[in-house]
Amino acid sequence: MITFEEIKKHEEISAYIEAGDRVLDVLGFTEHSYAHVGKVAADAAYLLTELGYDAHTIELARIAAWMHDIGNVVNRHGHAETGAVMAFRILDRLGIAPQDLAIVVGAIGNHDEGTGTAVSPVSAALIIADKCDVRRSRVRNSDMSKFDIHDRVNYAVIHTALRLDREAGEVGLTLRIDTQICPVMDYFEIFLSRMLMCRRAAEFLGLKFTLTINDTRLL
Repeated sequence: MITFEEIKKHEEISAYIEAGDRVLDVLGFTEHSYAHVGKVAADAAYLLTELGYDAHTIELARIAAWMHDIGNVVNRHGHAETGAVMAFRILDRLGIAPQDLAIVVGAIGNHDEGTGTAVSPVSAALIIADKCDVRRSRVRNSDMSKFDIHDRVNYAVIHTALRLDREAGEVGLTLRIDTQICPVMDYFEIFLSRMLMCRRAAEFLGLKFTLTINDTRLL
């Protein structure tokens, strides 16, 4: 079994994460480097751990999360599918078991809201963790006068928390937003499709997805 720690130290994967993030920097997107993939890996593992999944499945979720955005090195459009093919090549060469490889590339190839949906527990956890990584520190632009709507939405987030309540059967994203920077409606304009994808992913895991902004439950 290829381990998550081995993947984190793999030079080729690291090169693609860094190069992909540089592409998105040029295009004006938020941070998609180690901070993002690390948080997504941690949150995906947290969800599956809380739901009682085995250590092997959790390790696959960490691997998929760490590698999920490498396709950005080619192009933002179609980056999920491209990234899945790239991951297939790398992981196959490393000798990962075919059954595990199928789970990882399926999760990577289905994590984008434009073309994907939850196809496995690993995929569902990756989707929720990825789409719920909304935070001020992802904004690269230091000049607020030049913020676009994506910058405003992320910069306005003062606090974010992803929590799973097994007793209630819910996984919820809680945000506190500075509405002087970004109205709640702007958040929905950008993130509605992502939140709907999270709802479907949560349903795959037998959960309800909730969204709470400034103490008001919206989903």
